[in-house]
Amino acid sequence: MNKILLIIRREYLTRVRKRTFIISTILFPLLYLGLIFGTTYIATKGGSNLKVAVVDSSGYFDKGRVERENLLDSSTVLTLVSEQPDSLRANFKEMGYDGFLIIPANLNWEKGVKKIPLQSNNTMSNEGAAPVQAKLNRIWGSIKNEKLGIDETKKNILETSNIGLYPQNINDKSANSGVASGIGYVAGFLIYFILLLYGSQVMMGVMEEKTSRIAEVIVSSVKPFQLMLGKIIGISLVALTQFFLWIIFIFVIYNITKATGQSNATMNNMVGGVQEVFTSINVPLILFCFGFYLLGGFFFYASLYAAIGSAVNEDMREAQSLSFPITMLVIISIALMSAAMKDPTGPLAVWGSIIPFSSPIMMMARIPFGVPGTVPWWQLGLSMVSLVVGFILTTWFAGKIYRTGILMYGKKPTWKEMIKWAFRKN
Repeated sequence: MNKILLIIRREYLTRVRKRTFIISTILFPLLYLGLIFGTTYIATKGGSNLKVAVVDSSGYFDKGRVERENLLDSSTVLTLVSEQPDSLRANFKEMGYDGFLIIPANLNWEKGVKKIPLQSNNTMSNEGAAPVQAKLNRIWGSIKNEKLGIDETKKNILETSNIGLYPQNINDKSANSGVASGIGYVAGFLIYFILLLYGSQVMMGVMEEKTSRIAEVIVSSVKPFQLMLGKIIGISLVALTQFFLWIIFIFVIYNITKATGQSNATMNNMVGGVQEVFTSINVPLILFCFGFYLLGGFFFYASLYAAIGSAVNEDMREAQSLSFPITMLVIISIALMSAAMKDPTGPLAVWGSIIPFSSPIMMMARIPFGVPGTVPWWQLGLSMVSLVVGFILTTWFAGKIYRTGILMYGKKPTWKEMIKWAFRKN
């Protein structure tokens, strides 16, 4: 036990003291915030303000409707002009317009028209033309309502008299399927990214030790299982440290924003949304399960990544080739999660939650829908036990490979040879 604790301590302190750990811990939240605010700013400021000339040959469009629509949305301006189409086509740029469209004379308010070309000197994307189309359709909608004798009152009735439908669990009427789906996706993708990010770090760390020959000294004094267990737990503590620092950073930013009083309406909506989330789910159970499956999944996959790191030399292409099957298991799990979200009680979701390689992601996608309503207690218990047993087996398997692979140089191993190392009697 003392040897395992020493290995854990060494792995943890060696990594948290590295400059790369400190930089990535600080830099990632800053980049994340920059990405959020940067994309918002670009989306707000980067959109082009279009000025489009409209020639109405149908007689349906009038200046008052167009001007009212321009007041609602000033980013895209439609202007009725009396120019001849040929003259407008030749001079629209000089007149200050980005493009023009011609409403055909045979336009019928009962049938409409399939497509009207938005003409310009440049090829405009569908996304760029979408605001013009939306504004044109709103004007056309008001024309049709007038022809049908639909006033504003009737229009509001038509728009707001739809029948709503939402799923409800008769065993837990406070459960919210929308919140459950959102939490399931977020939890599943967080585990997915952490498994891939820190699993590859385990592999790289073992490769560095093998190259520097430090591992030869360590492996001569401890058992393979002890070495792998200490290494995996030590690196998992590094991952948890970084993860919790990021959570603290998010809460600090949230409180600073709330204290400064910026965007009060947005903040009130956010607080109300958070309260709704907390009242519709079992927060303590979800947090406990998230921590368990995060650590269990990391232990399971990190041991396999460590085994690969011990078997290869300095060739990264060789490491990527051997680690591809393991990476595919994680990718398959995230792909199966989407199917599980549609039917959380189906056979695919149940078996995916019990098999160790997919259970961390699949079970976290199901748990927010309710325990024991959607996920019976026996499924949750069996899933946890199978993940623990799977972690022990993969750690033993990886330790046996580590014992042999860490001392081998100059040879490209295969999965077949690595399996032979695991079952070789020492």
